[in-house]
Amino acid sequence: MSPTRRSALAAGLLYLATIVSSIPALALIQPILTQPDYVLGDGPQTRVVLGIVLDLVNVAAAIGTAVALYPIIRRRHQTLAIGFVASRLLEGATLGIGALALVAVVTLRRDPGTASDETLVAASQSLVSLRDATFLLAPGLLASVNAALLGTALYRARLVPRGIPLLGLIGAPLLFASTLATLVGVFEQLSPWSVVATLPIFLWELSLGLHLTLRGVTELDHDDSAPAPRPDRTPADAH
Repeated sequence: MSPTRRSALAAGLLYLATIVSSIPALALIQPILTQPDYVLGDGPQTRVVLGIVLDLVNVAAAIGTAVALYPIIRRRHQTLAIGFVASRLLEGATLGIGALALVAVVTLRRDPGTASDETLVAASQSLVSLRDATFLLAPGLLASVNAALLGTALYRARLVPRGIPLLGLIGAPLLFASTLATLVGVFEQLSPWSVVATLPIFLWELSLGLHLTLRGVTELDHDDSAPAPRPDRTPADAH
């Protein structure tokens, strides 16, 4: 297996890991997001903690996709590769902030100290609002930027079938517009319109993850990560 194939395989598995971890995580953490008095002890705790752990797995996998794809993309489009890594790292960091905000709510629930119930509820709601904001920005605005950068690089370099990056290039402006509409209050964050706008990006990441895992990328003309072959003879040997 060549270094390029190994990088593609790692990226594909990590893309699939982001999907496998993020979808159940959203379902598991619903009690902490929807119950204002969750911090007072009302609602399950084990499932919420598991959801937060899956959120952190999603963070690590998202950052890992950028690390794995960078050596492949940079040999064709270095500027796009750097931009993709930077935006993907920012997305992961933003998701991580949201996960840590929920960790703080769970911590307050376990050890409320001397704070009153009203203070605990107010603090937990502020932390949940922070998490909601990070969830809007990371899988929304930043994900659309990621799709535009990586989709452009893959489309130009023909590293995967062009239908795959086209999904990302179509979905990026839709998701960006949907996120802006949510920010200004046109519709809710999880409304049917936002779900429809997110679908092309979901299909883009799923198809890219499957293709990278099963098929890899079109091999480059040369692999900069491979060791240079040693010559059979040196100039000294010729004499």
